[in-house]
Amino acid sequence: MSGDGNQSGRNRKPRTSGGSRPSGNSRSSSDSRGNSGSGKSFGNSRGPKTTRGGDRFDSRDKYENGDRKFGPKKPFNRAEKDEDKTKSFIQKRRFEKISKEVFKDTIRLNKYIANSGICSRREADELITQGLVEVNGKVVTEMGYQVQKTDRVVFDGQNITPEKPVYVLLNKPKGYISTTKDDKARKTVMDLTANASPYRIFPVGRLDRQTTGVILLTNDGHMTKKLTHPSFNMRKIYHVTLDRKLTNDDMKLIGEGIRLEEGVAEIDSISFIEGKPKNEIGIELHIGWNRVVRRIFQKLGYEVEALDRVMFAGLTKKNIKRGHWRILTEQEVNNLKML
Repeated sequence: MSGDGNQSGRNRKPRTSGGSRPSGNSRSSSDSRGNSGSGKSFGNSRGPKTTRGGDRFDSRDKYENGDRKFGPKKPFNRAEKDEDKTKSFIQKRRFEKISKEVFKDTIRLNKYIANSGICSRREADELITQGLVEVNGKVVTEMGYQVQKTDRVVFDGQNITPEKPVYVLLNKPKGYISTTKDDKARKTVMDLTANASPYRIFPVGRLDRQTTGVILLTNDGHMTKKLTHPSFNMRKIYHVTLDRKLTNDDMKLIGEGIRLEEGVAEIDSISFIEGKPKNEIGIELHIGWNRVVRRIFQKLGYEVEALDRVMFAGLTKKNIKRGHWRILTEQEVNNLKML
């Protein structure tokens, strides 16, 4: 009997002279170099940062790809599957927590104020006793006062609402427009996020119909104004695919600034994407002009075949499949507030 105790010597297949036979899952050496060629990446950790027409694009802390369409298929991993279940559970808990705060027929005034994001319930009680809150034009100092949906509540001269702020991050696919409704009955991002919040949310800024990638939706008007106002200079990174290779001279021109109708379109960084053909470009900018990326390249005679926003205000589409969404974490919301 053989040493393994399970197979006789005559049934054992002879070993080939060329060594052990490779398994069906083996990869060539070029497929095992890490992330090169397997996903969208603007450079690696060893490459220097280059701006204004450089030939490398440093991706550290700028871009993480969450929807990898190319590269070797990952083997089944039970730990990863359990982790996905945990993430789904966390998202469900976040949604349930928000749903509990939905405005009912009536609500205590201190909770109304707290839900608006001004302060905590205990601090709201102090504001009420100090006579700083008005309901329907009258100062209310009564503790436990019940507010109705139709009531108008004013604090510090400003109308407030009882909706708790909700922040939803969507990885937008092609064919959807970034508006709340469309007269032509086209698909909108609201169709994709219909079940994301018990409140009505709105897209922050716009991505045109053919552009994909990161877009934020929220009911926080103050945050929306902050993220879209030109004075705040919110950073955005795009992965651009052109109809032909971009020349070094044209890249230099873009880095120096291309004059458009609104003025000179200044960009922060531009480079080829490492491991990709020369028609795939990474571009970082903060201006928010309409279709600005497409118009920059069209000015030089290029057509943009694909445009994907991979980062907006520090938020990336990591772990969000195309057409899917997730609720921001408290840490991410705090980061936005500190911008």
